[in-house]
Amino acid sequence: MSTSEAREAILSRIRTALADVPGVPAAEDTPVPWTYGQPRVLDDVIDRFEDRVVDYRAGFERCSASDLPNRVVAALRAHGVTSTVLPAGLDAAVVDAVAGAGLAVSRDDPPLSRQQLDATGAVVTTCATAAAETGTIMMDHGPGQGRRALSLVPDVHLCIVRADQVATDVPEAVARIAGAVRDQRPITWISGGSATSDIELSRVEGVHGPRTLHVLLVEG
Repeated sequence: MSTSEAREAILSRIRTALADVPGVPAAEDTPVPWTYGQPRVLDDVIDRFEDRVVDYRAGFERCSASDLPNRVVAALRAHGVTSTVLPAGLDAAVVDAVAGAGLAVSRDDPPLSRQQLDATGAVVTTCATAAAETGTIMMDHGPGQGRRALSLVPDVHLCIVRADQVATDVPEAVARIAGAVRDQRPITWISGGSATSDIELSRVEGVHGPRTLHVLLVEG
């Protein structure tokens, strides 16, 4: 059977399957009160975001801004991290707390080599926005986020997300980073730690990025 014959056979089956489906005039379509990129009505935005992040097997904690530095240090220690890279633009209090905790701190200036990043246990970053409906964190690699390699090579990614950065869904979150897209800056989407599976569904973590994602959500 040629390509054109196969195509016609498939279309013929579709027409047969739809033969008894009544046509609906466009005027009778059900209106959808939704505009792309605008917030949806979602009462539990933060709770939904937490639920989705945890479902990805990522760590999740809520904290206040004042307690953030101590919680960053505690999370790094909980994951057995002894070294971390801190990109430019992080809160100075967080940087001081990590350095004062005795962890080996690297700064990406000049840029660390791939070997140096691979030998580093963790990276601490902020983000640009996040989507509650999917638990997806989006980075445009602005201040506090560093270049893309920082969030892809170290085995643990500790990401600081402010409550007001959490959008209801992906379209709203994308609208928030539209400026970075127009500027052709790199955009990284993160939904849990890196994981993949083979044909037998054997899960393997840490193949394409950090094995562990830990989210610290700053409220208030």
